Amino acid sequence: MKTVTGAKTCHYKNRILQNLPHDAIERLQLHRVVLDVRREMEYPGNSIDHVFFIEEGVASMTTTLKDGSQVEVGMFGYESAVGISALMGTRRSLNRVYMQIGGSGYSTTVEKAKKEFERCGEFHHLALRYVQAQLTQCAQSAACNAKHDIEQRLARWLLLCADRDQKEEFEIVQEFLADMLGSRRSTVTVAAGLLKNRGLIEYRRGKITIVDRPGLEKRACECYEVVKQHLDNYLEFDTGLSV
Repeated sequence: MKTVTGAKTCHYKNRILQNLPHDAIERLQLHRVVLDVRREMEYPGNSIDHVFFIEEGVASMTTTLKDGSQVEVGMFGYESAVGISALMGTRRSLNRVYMQIGGSGYSTTVEKAKKEFERCGEFHHLALRYVQAQLTQCAQSAACNAKHDIEQRLARWLLLCADRDQKEEFEIVQEFLADMLGSRRSTVTVAAGLLKNRGLIEYRRGKITIVDRPGLEKRACECYEVVKQHLDNYLEFDTGLSV
């Protein structure tokens, strides 16, 4: 079958790749990559050399403080492009980005991605929309960490993680959870126990299962719905506010 130039390539799971025309995909020269747990995609002070399009799994972007502690400021799943800030002038990463839940995806070099971005075509358009969604996520996370209790924040994080990985069960250790929420491990353990006692989740041997999604959504703060709306719908609207 002859390929029609400009036709969208819908066999991808990644939402950005799904919406790119075939000729743009060809210019990006994508490579399939396995993204294991803890795989580093960016590290503070290091150059950003690749753009990653996650198809399965979840990555976290964290800010690391001088004492070595870190807190999550962004999350990446099947809707994302990791390293996209390099296309807009960032030479060295200010954040750490690494896989929390293992998976797979595609990568291209920043050089190839930048050339495609500068064509000001569909990739340019989608990249800017996605950056706006990420900015909203970072802003909402800052407000959430300052105003909402740990149980609400944990419920929000678990729901977003499940949405990004498109699964209700995933492996995660409490050490990771504590870092992501900027809390002590013992505090997260108590919060996870409360959610479990409410019948909202199951947690054993590093595996978390959401057993009552409607109940968990009710326990989460309003930040979950705000971030979910932006990440799920950034291709459809500009404001992120549904009508």
